[in-house]
Amino acid sequence: MNQPVCQSCAMPMEEEKMLGTNQDGSKNEEYCVYCYENGAFTSNVTMNEMVNICVPHLVEEGMKEAEARKTMEDILPKLKRWA
Repeated sequence: MNQPVCQSCAMPMEEEKMLGTNQDGSKNEEYCVYCYENGAFTSNVTMNEMVNICVPHLVEEGMKEAEARKTMEDILPKLKRWA
């Protein structure tokens, strides 16, 4: 089974605490807590801006910057928010 990932930033959502929230306070299983809160996206960014936000986190995890950028540029267009 595939691990769920945020449909905005592609962050793995392994634990319930990582899930964003709907307007009624229930958990949203499509978006993470950093991207989605109270039924709305937490920031109004373009897909390219999201790539720039995500790359430093992947580099911090040990990925080279160019590889991290290519990975995000490949993944984000396939996610629900950007499709």
